[in-house]
Amino acid sequence: MGLGKLLKPEALKVVNAASSKKRLMQDLGDLVESAYGFQSDVVVDALMAREALGPTGVGHGVALPHARLDGLDSVVGAFILLDRPVDFASVDRQPVDIAFALFAPEDAGVEHLKALALVSRTLRDTAICSKLRANPDPATLYTILTEEPSVQAA
Repeated sequence: MGLGKLLKPEALKVVNAASSKKRLMQDLGDLVESAYGFQSDVVVDALMAREALGPTGVGHGVALPHARLDGLDSVVGAFILLDRPVDFASVDRQPVDIAFALFAPEDAGVEHLKALALVSRTLRDTAICSKLRANPDPATLYTILTEEPSVQAA
């Protein structure tokens, strides 16, 4: 599974005005509403409920908020690049400027965990994060995120 299976081009944007973690969550809710048709307030409530269990800021300026949503058939994602980092209570106490949110069906098990692992692995790659931060064009961001890694023959 690649990120192209999780992320639609319409579910990605650059945000210039997020001033807080709560505002970023609202931006994610609005993005999910426009891309996937879920009500923004339902999405934000689900994200904030998960966040109450512990922050999803994984370090190095990256957050992986995630939640389960009733009515989904498969795991989907939404991506936001912030022009100015916001405090996210991350494990390394660094502000966040990259947020990749995942949403899974209520009954998703392994599929949700595999998607979370894939996104985490991808965004742990400092070269990919550097490319994302240097290219604030949504189409370019989508290409960077969904590009399959090249396989080199031995």
